[in-house]
Amino acid sequence: MSVVSLRGLSRRFHGPDSVPVLDRVDLEMAPGEFVALLGRSGSGKTTLLRTLAGLDPVAEGEAKLPTRRAVVFQEPRLLPWKPVWQNVSLGLPGGGGRERALKALREVELAHRAEAWPLTLSGGEAQRAGLARALVREPELLLLDEPFASLDALTRLRMQSLVGELWEAHRPAVLLVTHDVEEALLLASRVLVLANGRFIDDVPVPLPRPRRRSAEGFDALRVRLLGALGVDEDGHDAAKAA
Repeated sequence: MSVVSLRGLSRRFHGPDSVPVLDRVDLEMAPGEFVALLGRSGSGKTTLLRTLAGLDPVAEGEAKLPTRRAVVFQEPRLLPWKPVWQNVSLGLPGGGGRERALKALREVELAHRAEAWPLTLSGGEAQRAGLARALVREPELLLLDEPFASLDALTRLRMQSLVGELWEAHRPAVLLVTHDVEEALLLASRVLVLANGRFIDDVPVPLPRPRRRSAEGFDALRVRLLGALGVDEDGHDAAKAA
């Protein structure tokens, strides 16, 4: 059984004769699978994520998606007039919202900031609150749209580790959109590379967890993914170098 199944998904923004942003994309994701999505700017990554989140309609093709989905964006998008726990519990059906919010905040090590106002949070704390808001819904599919891009290097490493731990604990299917090849290899079970609206590579990551950059096979996978992105080992554009 697949938790996500896309068949021939296409997306255009300027009429039926325009160049598609997504061009007949097929995708299967198993329950609990962690998939990273790489691609250059304009390759269609965000459009694909928005479609999986239900934010963009499926106009061409077929999509089977789970009912329980949650998204963590690059910006936490917390409501500044509500304390952190109320942001986390926002929209939860049924009762027990505070208790469920506090449980989720404990998981992301933010329970001590439950009553804080969002504008008093650091960047890392705000993103942890965003993660708690997603996890409290117990999603079958968790969508992460470059959630660490605006964080400093040390906080980014801590957040990567936290996401890995939370995935191990809850095992939702995860789609992580990122520009960072090493981040993809540290977290994902499989890495997809998108270019011109199509998948051009699908790379299993069989490395043992917890992942280390020094692990055998890590560098070979990194070089393969950089090559698929048209970048050399030093991060330079291969086409320009040629």
